[in-house]
Amino acid sequence: MDQITHQVRLANWTKIIEQCSNRPQGTTVKQWLMENGINEKSYYYWLRRVRQNAYSGMAIELPAVTTPAGQPAVAFAEIPVPERTNASLKADAMISTGSFVIGISNSISDGLLAKLLKVIDHAR
Repeated sequence: MDQITHQVRLANWTKIIEQCSNRPQGTTVKQWLMENGINEKSYYYWLRRVRQNAYSGMAIELPAVTTPAGQPAVAFAEIPVPERTNASLKADAMISTGSFVIGISNSISDGLLAKLLKVIDHAR
């Protein structure tokens, strides 16, 4: 397919896709395509092509990074995290082994408890 034919078809399908996007509320894409005699596979093929064309036309420019001489282009900074206390949590049972203690409430699911016990057993 030559470039001009492709551009004409792309423009035509762009209009069809816009019309489908503005279909009546409650009408599915599949229903709209059937009502308008449009092949569903062709629609999705051209939808992908239209999107690719729109994406390639977008000019995304990242700002230039300037750094003083001798400085790295990327720097990391440590962000202090305040210590959390879970004073509002009340454990109904405690598991203590080695250097850690785990508090468990009565609302724990059977699956989570089984996984927790498996991990504890593996860690010993």
